[in-house]
Amino acid sequence: MVEFAILGPLEARADGEPIPLGGPKQRALLAMLLLEAGRVVSLDRLLEALWEGNPPATAVASLQNFVAQLRKALGPDVIETRTPGYLVRLGPEQLDLARVRRLVDFARASEPVRRAALLDDALALWRGEPLAEFRYETFAREEVARLEEFQLTLVEERAEAKLAIGAHAEVVSELEALVQTHPLRERLRAQLMLALYRSGRQAQALESYRAGRELLVEELGLEPSPLLRGVHASILRQETFAVDRGAIPEVEHFEEVAAALLAGKVTVVVGSDSEPLASELARRFGVETVTPELARVSQAVAVLNGSGPLYDTLHTLVEGDGEPLAVHRFLARLPALLRERETAQPLLVTTGYELALERALEEVEEAYETVCYLAAGQMRGSFCHIAPTGAANVIERPNAYTDELALDERTVLLHLQGRIDRSAERAWESFAVTEDDFIHYGDVARRLPVSLAARLRRTHLLLLGYTLSTWTLRVVLDRFWGDEPLPYRSWSVHSGPQPLEREFWRRRDVEVVDMAPAAYVAELERALEKAL
Repeated sequence: MVEFAILGPLEARADGEPIPLGGPKQRALLAMLLLEAGRVVSLDRLLEALWEGNPPATAVASLQNFVAQLRKALGPDVIETRTPGYLVRLGPEQLDLARVRRLVDFARASEPVRRAALLDDALALWRGEPLAEFRYETFAREEVARLEEFQLTLVEERAEAKLAIGAHAEVVSELEALVQTHPLRERLRAQLMLALYRSGRQAQALESYRAGRELLVEELGLEPSPLLRGVHASILRQETFAVDRGAIPEVEHFEEVAAALLAGKVTVVVGSDSEPLASELARRFGVETVTPELARVSQAVAVLNGSGPLYDTLHTLVEGDGEPLAVHRFLARLPALLRERETAQPLLVTTGYELALERALEEVEEAYETVCYLAAGQMRGSFCHIAPTGAANVIERPNAYTDELALDERTVLLHLQGRIDRSAERAWESFAVTEDDFIHYGDVARRLPVSLAARLRRTHLLLLGYTLSTWTLRVVLDRFWGDEPLPYRSWSVHSGPQPLEREFWRRRDVEVVDMAPAAYVAELERALEKAL
């Protein structure tokens, strides 16, 4: 098996031995394909990047030769020809970045001791500056910056975990060096202040705050954030506190949610981070944006290029994003638990276009049905029911659509914004993605099958990873409940909720839990095991 590494100099190895990868352009081609592992990279994009927007007449032939040479070195099956270009198809252990992401998923779902160890393992896979030889190449510049930011975030998360287990003295020297390198990064400085304070070095902790405040005012004209000011005030008051992490709810909270789940009284709503998708769309279509909002970027692409190219690109991007994460795998284990209790099967709701939930259920051989929103065509605003056999029906008479949907017998996945279609025809593929799509979003309260709408109205909601930027969820809340609080006790789980989000959920009588969804479901699974 060939293993690839991009978290440092570009490398490929077979049985531990390095594989020669050819000259600069051939190596750059492989780097581009690895950065998009599992996704098609178009021929046009490869040509433009390799020849800086000025490809010679022989460029296509040269590119094909590079591909042939790489296939000879790496094996014939590593690089696939797929219209309109090429892709690298890899297993999860073949790319160092994929291994890091897998370790991070496990870490975020673990208690602090194991989380620190797993983050140590993840950070050990970095061998220096990612793709250093391509740092000044246009195709790699943003990706290199993104990987460096990812690494720094993991360093912060590891420091947070070590502070949580009392390893204060151990992280002081590392944090001091990082603050020297990134003096305006306030989370790092807050962690350093806490580590110094807990190591008995209160004066140095306060001096770090003074130096940081002086730098922020001098260079940016800003006062320190509430995070830094809060840590500073807590040190002055001699308080015991943590940095930038909400308190884990009491055991009773998880017991309450577990009991409601086992009674079949919870609808789980799974969030999907749209920012990476928006950023990639903007990059591919040359849309200038300060804040990558998916609806705004997609609207611009649809207006300037047409909906066809938009949907084709979304299909390509989403196709590679269906790898189940810890949250999806937890939800895939729920049906068997509920079946043991002879309880109704779960209703899982998502605004994601990818098939991560479907794949997680397929991994455990769990049958499911899907209900998808249709964002285009004659039946725009309606929903489509896809049975376990793959047969699809548009739900034209929701009030009469009862026997066709086995809501109590099988897991039902409700895709509120449509989803990708794996079939060659892509007949039922749909993306509610542009501003126009949300303006004209259908009346879900009247278009959903009556039994499914009733389940939504009469269960607790467990919202995992949602933010207020998810317009569809807000539309659904408005269509079903107006401005009223939800009738059943519900919970919104999300890391670092902003004051506006807290107030929004407070008005709906929804409890906000400041916790990463993966870590939350790990605690919830322990409560379920205890209950069983």
